[in-house]
Amino acid sequence: MGINGHFFSAIIPAAGSGDRLGTSVPKALVVINGKTLIERALESLLPQVDEVIIAAPKDFKLEIAELFLNNKKIKVISGGEVRSKSVAAALSQVNENADYILVHDAARCFATQAQTMRIIDALLAGDHAVVPGIEVVDTIKVIDVNNFAESTPSRSTLRAVQTPQGFSARILHRAHESGNDATDDAALVEALGISVRVVAGEVNAHKITTPADLEWAKRLVETNE
Repeated sequence: MGINGHFFSAIIPAAGSGDRLGTSVPKALVVINGKTLIERALESLLPQVDEVIIAAPKDFKLEIAELFLNNKKIKVISGGEVRSKSVAAALSQVNENADYILVHDAARCFATQAQTMRIIDALLAGDHAVVPGIEVVDTIKVIDVNNFAESTPSRSTLRAVQTPQGFSARILHRAHESGNDATDDAALVEALGISVRVVAGEVNAHKITTPADLEWAKRLVETNE
């Protein structure tokens, strides 16, 4: 069993179509230098977890499963139409003995093992929910319904949140059973009134969403591999 006798599961919601990326295949199957984004994303997780549940695009489930035929830690299922449904579907397949669950975006495929360990260390230290975040460099305005600025929060209090995000298994199950809607799993946990720890993130754990992001990713790989 995983770290310090605890069972760690990981969920990768990877059912996105890749429309915004402008590719002919789902984002998870985009190849950079001979390796798909989903394969790269797993590199930061596999050494630390006991199982991985990948929520794949329904029509590409077999293609993704074929990438991991020789790894018994990995299970591939059909994901949902939106991220929250993919995570919920994967949650239903998580080992019942799981103590902690990490949720990681395939599109943040350059997050490192060090980032994963910062999440795990905080969980083992007693936090129920942990996310990585980086400082915000742009000035942020809060606007009203008429697009007028209402306030300018201090950048020192803001963080751009990344993945993997880590949770006590029972807390994440509870959060998804609440029926609330949110853009990430940590927000669902916050809605339960549970504190979410923010640890240091990484600039290169950037989410690959647009063609410009993909070009950035290719340059990063060319420089480092």
